[in-house]
This record gives sequence, structure tokens and C-alpha cells, in this order.
Amino acid sequence: MDWYLLTGVLAVVIPSLYIYTASVVSTRFPMLKNKRICLLIAHPDDEAMFFAPAVLALTKPEAGNHVKILCLSSGDADGLGETRKKELAKSGLVLGLRNSNDVLVIEKPEFQDSMTATWDKGKISNLLSSAFAPNLAKSRSSNQPPTTTIDVLITFDAGGVSGHPNHISLYHGAREFVSTLTADKPGWKTPVDLYTLTTVGMPRKYAGIMDVLPTLGSWAVGADKKDKKHPGGLVFMNSLAGHQSVITAWQAMTTAHKSQMVWFRYGWITLSRYMYMNDLRLEKVKAK
Repeated sequence: MDWYLLTGVLAVVIPSLYIYTASVVSTRFPMLKNKRICLLIAHPDDEAMFFAPAVLALTKPEAGNHVKILCLSSGDADGLGETRKKELAKSGLVLGLRNSNDVLVIEKPEFQDSMTATWDKGKISNLLSSAFAPNLAKSRSSNQPPTTTIDVLITFDAGGVSGHPNHISLYHGAREFVSTLTADKPGWKTPVDLYTLTTVGMPRKYAGIMDVLPTLGSWAVGADKKDKKHPGGLVFMNSLAGHQSVITAWQAMTTAHKSQMVWFRYGWITLSRYMYMNDLRLEKVKAK
């Protein structure tokens, strides 16, 4: 009987603690505001499976951000590329993007969806330069600081969350891009902040809302909190109900990415801490 009582108490206390913590995080923790933000992903559904809490928070109207998604493949490994592109656009709107034009999918031979392929970081960097720093060569020749069309770039960290080589390639390509913006210009500050999504071990990955304390502890210990304009770490937590909640994140998968909703995906969206919370770290990138 004691076990039943304990289970009942925990079933009330843990969600209540999470709800309270999520409200504190949303109102008191560092936040990006009035920024031009690009989420760089490798496959359609990455934005929902891994980054939903961040996207939902950053697209809130009161934040004043303009969020776009750049996906470097159509996820065509199973011949569903056209379907998955449409699903990504629909998911982006569910997660709060302003319109479907804020989603761009790149289809090039060098960026094939593959569990074994590593994408060239130089090619990723060049693509990002063309997209977001088209006047880079001109600014270098005139000795003027570089200008970009985005302020923040968000992508995977060196672990890629799942260890997927395509995810990890984005990390290295993004770092290469940021480093080239101020190449050979000592003292210049990069115009783009690069934030990466923290990879955690298997027990935490499937801990759901139970991972809230380790997440906050890691942020408290490791994030530089001195620079308010460029926070060293960011934490985003979905509420458990209502608009822009974990339910919205689930809808981005179940109603938009229907082609991907095989049985084990239901386990992911229910148990994965990435559906409930994201913690991002500001990368310290040295100029080349």
C-alpha cells in the first residue's frame, strides 16, 4: 500500500515541480529577443524531434524574433523526399514560424541523407556564407566588418544528440562558417552567435521531464551568465498543456511528419527529454 501511496504522490509532485520550473525558466532565464535566427538541421523532423522547445520559445510573438529553418537534405533515403519537404514546412508552421517561406530545404549530391556519410564542413560553410553573408568578400576587400542576414545560428553539438554523422557534420560546418566571418581580422567580433544543442547520455535522453534538475544544474555550472546580450547558455522548457506546449511539439510530429510516425517514434516523443526541454551553449569560435 505504501508503494501505491508513494507512486501517487510522485505522480502529482513531479509534474507540479516541472510546471513551476518551466514558468520560472520562461520568465527569469536568459532569452534571445529581436534576433534573426536560423535553425540549421540535417533532415526534415529534426526540428520537431530535437529542437521543438527552442523553436516554440523563440517564435513567441513577444520575443520579437524572426526564425527560419535551413535543412540540408530532404531526408530522401527511403524515397520520400518530396513528402518530407512538405511535412517540414507544415511542422514549421505548427511550431510557430511566420510562414512556409521561412523553411528552406537544400538538395545537393554532397548532402545526402545517410547514416554513414560525413558531410564536408567546407561545403557546409560555403553554403552558409552564400546564404547569410553574401557580401563577405566585398567587406574583406574594403576592410569593413562583415555583415550577415542572421544574428544567431542554432544547430547540433559535436555529439549530434543521436551520434548521426549528418548532425555532427552540421556542427563542424557551422563552426567553420562562423570562424571565416572574421578570418585574418584580429579584434573583429563575429556578427553571428552559434548556439549548439547539448547531447546527453542515454539515461537522461529518455528521462522525459525527470531530466529537469540535471539540465538546470548543468546550465548553472557551465554557462557564462555575464554577457546579457550574448548569453553563454540558454534553457527552454515546454509547458505540459496549452498552446505552445509539449502537446504542440507532439502535434508537429504526429500531424505534420506522418510519414515518419512508425511505432518507435511514439516512444521518442513521449519519453525523450528533447521534446520537453532544450539546453543550448554558445560556442566559442576562434577566427581562422
